[in-house]
Amino acid sequence: MTRVLLADDHAAIRAGLRMMLEAADDIEVVGEASDGATAIGNARALKPDVVLMDMRMPGVDGAEATRVLAAEGTRVLVLTTYDEDDVVFAAINAGAAGFLLKTAEPSELVDAIRRVARGQGVVAPEVTARVLQAAAGARSERPAAAQVREAGLTERELEILGAIGRGATNGEIAAELHITLGTTKQHVSRILAKLGVSSRTQAALLARDAAG
Repeated sequence: MTRVLLADDHAAIRAGLRMMLEAADDIEVVGEASDGATAIGNARALKPDVVLMDMRMPGVDGAEATRVLAAEGTRVLVLTTYDEDDVVFAAINAGAAGFLLKTAEPSELVDAIRRVARGQGVVAPEVTARVLQAAAGARSERPAAAQVREAGLTERELEILGAIGRGATNGEIAAELHITLGTTKQHVSRILAKLGVSSRTQAALLARDAAG
């Protein structure tokens, strides 16, 4: 089962999402939150596989909650009404594993949750072009190969970064390199810190660009 925590300040939206997700036989909604601070606390207590996060909430907003949870290794899928650049890039820069709009079809949302739970990234088709353009701009400012080289990664970390670039999950990397899942997670955290990125998706883009 994929365990999901819902974070949205509208009770009716949470109720609708719960009904929609629990219709899938492999998804369990384990908790809810109406603001970012509660989302952080509940995620720490309940250990969901994915947090479905609204961006605009009272108090601690979705971007800050995403930043805290992503830094702790929790996978966050942002689900929002807004597709403005400041919202999109706030989510990505905070370390969100995925970004979807609330206009997404139920099947798209369920598929996105499954993919994020497996360690993959998801970006709404409506904003994909802008994300790619921004990534291209960042690459032109600082070549990915130089950024990876200057990060001072160890040989093992370079192996793992290459696997991340291929889209491998932590479990797949652990099996391939004959190391524990815990050790793999520690390596991934150090890689993100050394590269100066906040999400696995950003690291994967760097790895692919550096290799290409």
